[in-house]
Amino acid sequence: MEKALQTMIDNMPEKTGKSLDEWKQILKEKAFTKHSEGVKYLKSEHGVTHGFANTIVTLSKDSQEAPNDLVAEQYKGKESLKPIYDLLIDFVKSLGEDVTITPKKSTVSVIRKRQFILIKPATKTRIDLGFKLKDKPTTARLENSGPFGTMCTHRVKLESPDQVDEELKSWIKEAYDASI
Repeated sequence: MEKALQTMIDNMPEKTGKSLDEWKQILKEKAFTKHSEGVKYLKSEHGVTHGFANTIVTLSKDSQEAPNDLVAEQYKGKESLKPIYDLLIDFVKSLGEDVTITPKKSTVSVIRKRQFILIKPATKTRIDLGFKLKDKPTTARLENSGPFGTMCTHRVKLESPDQVDEELKSWIKEAYDASI
């Protein structure tokens, strides 16, 4: 388990008033069919922040898959993209110990106080990297959020590891810095 994720779980009782197991029981009784419904419920009815709500719902799924299994599933048939994913994860881990990496079924959220990037293997040949960069103008490379909608403000399409360059890293760092 990622160190940051374990820290988040350890801090859950203090920050949310309940342990992960207690939250799992609450969500089990409600039996939400959609991830977003569970997150909305925790935020509106229990005052849980988005980051904790998202993590609680993700970890409460009946699936016994570990986070690494979720990532492995995302890259089945898209193995050529995994080196890009690995470079992105290595870089975000270097930003600080307050980074939480939360794999879901089809994406990986990278969170500080809130999500600042979203990694999605969009096709067999491309990862879409979503950013939260408020008031940042778009460029030919740093596009509008596209299919990410309001979850992100921008998107970069990545097709090879060499595209994880200094420019991309500077945008990731900018999004990280703004997510406090």
